[in-house]
Amino acid sequence: MNILLLGAGGREHALAWKLAQSPRLGKLHAAPGNPGIAEHAQIHALDVTDHAAVIAFCEAETIDLVVIGPEAPLVDGLADSLRGVGISVFGPSQAAAQLEGSKGFTKDLCTRAGIPTAGYLRTTDQAEALAALDRFGLPVVIKADGLAAGKGVVIAETAEEARAAIADMFGGQFGSAGAEVVIEEFMEGEEASFFALTDGATIVALASAQDHKRVGDGDTGPNTGGMGAYSPARVLTPELEREVITRIIAPTVKTMADEGTPYSGVLYAGLMLTAQGPKLIEYNCRFGDPECQVLMMRMESDLVELLSAVAENRLAAIQPPAFSPEPALTVVMAAQGYPGTPKKGGLIAGIDAAQADGAKVFHAGTMLDGEGTLRANGGRVLNVSARGASVREARDAAYRAVDAIDFAEGFCRRDIGWREIAREEA
Repeated sequence: MNILLLGAGGREHALAWKLAQSPRLGKLHAAPGNPGIAEHAQIHALDVTDHAAVIAFCEAETIDLVVIGPEAPLVDGLADSLRGVGISVFGPSQAAAQLEGSKGFTKDLCTRAGIPTAGYLRTTDQAEALAALDRFGLPVVIKADGLAAGKGVVIAETAEEARAAIADMFGGQFGSAGAEVVIEEFMEGEEASFFALTDGATIVALASAQDHKRVGDGDTGPNTGGMGAYSPARVLTPELEREVITRIIAPTVKTMADEGTPYSGVLYAGLMLTAQGPKLIEYNCRFGDPECQVLMMRMESDLVELLSAVAENRLAAIQPPAFSPEPALTVVMAAQGYPGTPKKGGLIAGIDAAQADGAKVFHAGTMLDGEGTLRANGGRVLNVSARGASVREARDAAYRAVDAIDFAEGFCRRDIGWREIAREEA
């Protein structure tokens, strides 16, 4: 089976690494890719916003399956364009991708389907947003409705912070993503993520994970796209996972199908584990980043078989996915300045040494310069990942690998997995 993988980040490197292990794989192509993905796939300079060019490439290279990694091409409707000419795709339609493309869309769906979530207001009017703050109390969550690269969420502790966040969003800090704003009540509890595959009818559970969104140790500083993750998140017990499927995932899939926008792909549910039970924070319509990296480290099943079964509407006919019981943990090495303006071009060395003891380094924002030297080319640059008998062992292995890497202009959090390690040792 010839596969085209679209994307250029750590998520896509992890997917490429796992796809390349499948005996069902013929040739793996990737666009635009990165130096890590190039170890597993033939890289192409393909503009994913040019749907006609992607279709022409697929026809020329006899592509059997397109795997769309990032959210933007999904929200842009690339899956629809490909399916329209008979090309098999892993990823939801443009209409279904609104689950991530519009936070307000998802909140309204939760209301229609009776899915537990935070109370909210969605508005395109700044005055209405400001007037609503009093009834939400503090802290309050302010979100840009559209795609904002994981950064369009502010948890405001004071009224001044809330007003400033609203002004920033309507003022264009997040571009068109902030043209509409969603204000939510603050939910108390611990966050976790749950992943499931669906072809629009059948639902198959994958695994849980826990991300670390804040840039600094101790969960301090601004939100990022994610500074590290581990899987499984044992705080999401088997009983709670069943509740998530029954009360959140299944009603979502049924409502989407009933309303004529069936969802096909991976559903990534960001959850708050409250005293009243799990509540949906938001959906992503693709594998998380860096959660995908820890899921792929643990997955023992054939990823090609799983993704093609979803794309071909035969998920009910295959064996459920299997995962190692060993936890996996990943540490994000970011460029100085992230999540603001990252410093690009920093020299990176020591990847082979970092991987010598079984760790895996996924490239998230790297490039090769004219002399073939690896350099930073983004905010989140490397995802240093490892497995172990416990989260502590996985963490220690990951940080040994981090310390073997020479990236003077990079930084990382040193406390990834701290909640679970505290539970392990209680």
